[in-house]
Amino acid sequence: MRAAAFTGIGSPEHVEVEPFADPEANPGEAVLEVEACSINHHDLWILRDGFRVEEDQLPYVAGMDVAGTVSAVGDDVESVEPGDRVLLCPNQTCGSCRYCRDGPETHCERFDLYHGGLAEYAAVDADRLIRLPDTVDSVDAAAIPVAYMTAFRMLEEADVGPGDLVFVPGATGGVGVATVQLADVLGARTIGTSTSREKLDRLETLGADYVIESGGPDEIRDAVLEIGRVDVTINHLGGPYTEVGQNVLRRGGRMAICGQTAGPTSTLTMGDLFLNHKRIIGSTMGTQSDLERLVDLVADGRLDPVVDERYSLDDTDQAFADMDDRNALGKLVVEP
Repeated sequence: MRAAAFTGIGSPEHVEVEPFADPEANPGEAVLEVEACSINHHDLWILRDGFRVEEDQLPYVAGMDVAGTVSAVGDDVESVEPGDRVLLCPNQTCGSCRYCRDGPETHCERFDLYHGGLAEYAAVDADRLIRLPDTVDSVDAAAIPVAYMTAFRMLEEADVGPGDLVFVPGATGGVGVATVQLADVLGARTIGTSTSREKLDRLETLGADYVIESGGPDEIRDAVLEIGRVDVTINHLGGPYTEVGQNVLRRGGRMAICGQTAGPTSTLTMGDLFLNHKRIIGSTMGTQSDLERLVDLVADGRLDPVVDERYSLDDTDQAFADMDDRNALGKLVVEP
């Protein structure tokens, strides 16, 4: 088979299509003929910074958001069979720790994520596959897992409901767009920010109620407060946007944090935090049942995942270049 592999660390120039051995289905596994795989900033961090990948692991095949058709199954697999159209939940858990027993599975002590979807075929845990309805195509399905699961779980953890005002700094990336769309499904209102007027115009068509064209934390804070204090901040940026996200919360407001794209450390104002009963919530990914609910939303026509661009396997390097240049709004999907 062919796969788009990272042959070095540093830039999209190191993404090359190379031959690999066809995978086989071990007990408990299924082999998918991959029809679509979207890329995420997690993949870009591996490529750019070598995140959790050692040099002796190169060439390395990334890709977590995998949709396709089952081509073979291993022993003891009864949940799927060859010919099934499926979507992979990329969560990998131990199944035995207290968090796997009691839930949610995202708290697993050895929680990890699948990689290997940027290829013509992929061997995966069969129990992590979700059958796709006929009304959900593979490209839309591949746009869902990482970004939409993450956004969905954050909104759930922050108890977002109808009428709530939700602040989404950096709202035109994958998680940001998903948050705006899902908040709209929940009946909440959103404030989204971006440095691109064009992207903000598109964001409004996706359900954003207020948009702010700025990347400056102080300017964003002032603009949000002019609209009004918010019930919830959904923060996938970290860095200086965490302090802004806290500052604009109403009394009793909540901020869910899932990332550190803008920096690994942040400042919190302690007095404001405890005197105003604000809550900070850490959140990673979502559960397999969350993903099943998201697929149902797409099948019912209540959610339309945003795919900005589609690429062939040979153009995977360009997909990463476009992500690195921040040219996209929504998901970038490779179709092997």
